[in-house]
Amino acid sequence: MDGGTRTSVGHFTNERIEREFRTAYAAAMALWPPHESIDVATEYGTTRAYRYGQGTGVPIVLLHGHGANSSNWYHQVAELGRHHPVYAIDTIDDPGASVQRRPVADSPAAADWLAQSLAGLGLDAVHLAGLSYGGWLVLNQAIHRPEQLVSITLLDPGGLAKVPLRFMLSLLATLFAMQLPKSWRRVPARLLGEQALVERAEIMDPVLLGARGYRPNRSPARRFTDDELRRVTVPVQLIMGERTKLLRPAHALARARRFLPVRRAEIVPGVGHAIPLEAPALVTDRILTFIEQTAERGGVAADPE
Repeated sequence: MDGGTRTSVGHFTNERIEREFRTAYAAAMALWPPHESIDVATEYGTTRAYRYGQGTGVPIVLLHGHGANSSNWYHQVAELGRHHPVYAIDTIDDPGASVQRRPVADSPAAADWLAQSLAGLGLDAVHLAGLSYGGWLVLNQAIHRPEQLVSITLLDPGGLAKVPLRFMLSLLATLFAMQLPKSWRRVPARLLGEQALVERAEIMDPVLLGARGYRPNRSPARRFTDDELRRVTVPVQLIMGERTKLLRPAHALARARRFLPVRRAEIVPGVGHAIPLEAPALVTDRILTFIEQTAERGGVAADPE
């Protein structure tokens, strides 16, 4: 199995928990400024995207992490949308507003789904950014279907290393700690480096309901080979949290610099895996600055180091 894709269509285990999820998800998306919802037909099902911003710059497209949804970008959309149209996409095979009808069988299929989604939105040139599994999808797109990409921003992404056991154990520990009263969660949040434990309830409620009642049947996102990474030609920005458990930041950075056209990279001190939630202003600033640098150099961003 090509890790990071599904062998069957994801589904909720029962109608009750799906109804609860839909209600919680609507409350989470209410944190966004007024926005447009767009459904795009693809061969794999219907992709839900959210659009914000009236700017005329090259569009910015955001991809969330595993088990999450587009609401997680609520910190970033207003500022990103001042000068660029911003689109956040619900991954076709995660619990969200997208509706999957056909399995995403392998890496090329994942890239095909996203390419169809972008085309259905009328986007032929985008700055693509993603967190975690969303970062894996971004990197996968740059490998297999780069024709719509102007630049990519990888936020603590999958694909640079094998998903370690410590990351899976951390997720289980976080789910257990979520059962504690919120006033008790700050200590385990600090020890685990998990923003989810202190994130506002609107954001976490649909994630927790999805974890309880959605069956994704997806293996962990696989590590891309050296040859695959060498195929990436678009400018790359890489941002990792110092306390992430998904990656060993120094090793991941060294591998990225060896095989990818990395134009800017950063390891953020004191931050864990959920960078857009833990350091929201930093993520917004870095995306916009990288876009400006890319445009100034005709598609090649400057490396400040």
